[in-house]
Amino acid sequence: MPKFEVLSAELAEQIRRDKEAGTLPQMAFSDASVLRRNNLAKDAATIWRPTFVHDIDKILHCPYYNRYTDKTQVFSLWKNDDITRRSLHVQLVSRISRTIGSVLGLNLDLIEAIALGHDIGHTPFGHIGESCLDKLYCKETGRHFCHNLQSVRVLDGIFPYNISLQVLDGIATHNGEVEFETYYPAPLSSFEEFDEMIDRCYQDRVYMAKRMPSTLEGNVVRLADIIAYLGKDRQDAMRTGTAEEGMFINEDIGSINAEIINNLVTNIIENSYGKPYIKLDSKHFKALRKSKQDNYRMIYLSDSVNPQIKSTLQPMMTNIYGQLLDDLKSGAKYSPIFSHHIDYVNSNTAHYLRERPYESGEPNQIVVDYIASMTDDYLIEIHAYLFPESDLKVQYKGYFDE
Repeated sequence: MPKFEVLSAELAEQIRRDKEAGTLPQMAFSDASVLRRNNLAKDAATIWRPTFVHDIDKILHCPYYNRYTDKTQVFSLWKNDDITRRSLHVQLVSRISRTIGSVLGLNLDLIEAIALGHDIGHTPFGHIGESCLDKLYCKETGRHFCHNLQSVRVLDGIFPYNISLQVLDGIATHNGEVEFETYYPAPLSSFEEFDEMIDRCYQDRVYMAKRMPSTLEGNVVRLADIIAYLGKDRQDAMRTGTAEEGMFINEDIGSINAEIINNLVTNIIENSYGKPYIKLDSKHFKALRKSKQDNYRMIYLSDSVNPQIKSTLQPMMTNIYGQLLDDLKSGAKYSPIFSHHIDYVNSNTAHYLRERPYESGEPNQIVVDYIASMTDDYLIEIHAYLFPESDLKVQYKGYFDE
């Protein structure tokens, strides 16, 4: 039988009294403390459109937000509408984060903006695609590709939206692959400090993994990112037949998605209410870590998950990267790097402040921008377009395939 934990009677009663008396802990990041690169009148808060709502709207209307819909979360090349795509993942992160934040008295608009934007720079084909692009980019430049840094680049570079420092920092430091028992905000005072941090992250993955968000809101999103995928990926594994019910056993936080979400959220609230940090107790933290290890062993690193992608994506992406880089350097205006990417970016940013033309940027970075922006289907199509004689092909698993 599933086990769903509840808040202790003492804390539940305290929260009830605090709500009735209007004495809930005031832990939210203040809208008045927001920092932006440019103080523009159009980004000023209004009575009906507060500070971070501006950021939410910009993220939702970013052209790349649409592309979440056809980007792999874990399982690629499945024609199955019940399997999680990245679009649903960011919504789940947002919902879980706001559930926690509402009880802890945090800034829900800031939480939503970070959550909705945290994966907007993610590659096609999930973390397999990210690993492939990292190898190519690092070989050419000595710098690493990381989807969280690319998400910042999308919202602060490719599309110069004047997003707040607090949202960009939460996105940059959301790393859901590294978990902690206690999440303490790391002070961040300026864009100069932020830019130095970002540049170091491109060169030092260990530093990036350890860097914590500067707000409680960002730390909630970072932990909710793990909670959102932990049980959901198990659901998808069972739907694809790559895992079976009963494979995942964890008595401390549960084994199914509903248990995991409920029990971890309950424990976070129990240990973080009124505190200047976000915390799991030792038992739940160890159980979270164990469940993540189980997911890696049974799903993410399993040979039965995405076997085609693991064998074909690296050479496909290598071909695309090399061709687009050659086209860009030679000024081949007929190439998709110009007609489908640079022209597209320029047409969507004509009314925004930009220090220099987008196309004047470092060539490898522009190619990386383009490939990272692609959906799964788009990457397959552009490879077929650029290399029509290639033997590299993939086969989708259809709705009625055995």
